[in-house]
Amino acid sequence: MTVAELMQTNIKTVNCRATIAEVVVSLSDAHVHGLPVVDDTGRVIGVVSASDVLTAEAEADGPGERRALLDNTAVQEIMTSRPLTMTPAADIREAARQMLYADVHRLFVAEDDRVVGVISTTDIVRAVAHGMA
Repeated sequence: MTVAELMQTNIKTVNCRATIAEVVVSLSDAHVHGLPVVDDTGRVIGVVSASDVLTAEAEADGPGERRALLDNTAVQEIMTSRPLTMTPAADIREAARQMLYADVHRLFVAEDDRVVGVISTTDIVRAVAHGMA
């Protein structure tokens, strides 16, 4: 079974210059814990997670500094650069191995440096539970 058969294709991205406050809204609206970060050409350059936001906020001193962080800091300053990606043609066992070894819960699926989907541990477990994998 390939990644393309299980991946979610309705994926939201965030521009690298978006503020952390905008990222928080995007994460909340999409009901996800992580989003791919793209440059102005749509090329995936990183990933930002709710944990990245919480870590940045925890390092801020006081409410004023936290507010400034949210409103004035671009996501590219807190994102993880060079996220792990898979191609749609990759085998789901390879995707599962990559997630296990990297200790991540999702991999973005990319073609020509463009995000076309996301596959998560939940997608793989669901496939196994339904006898698809």
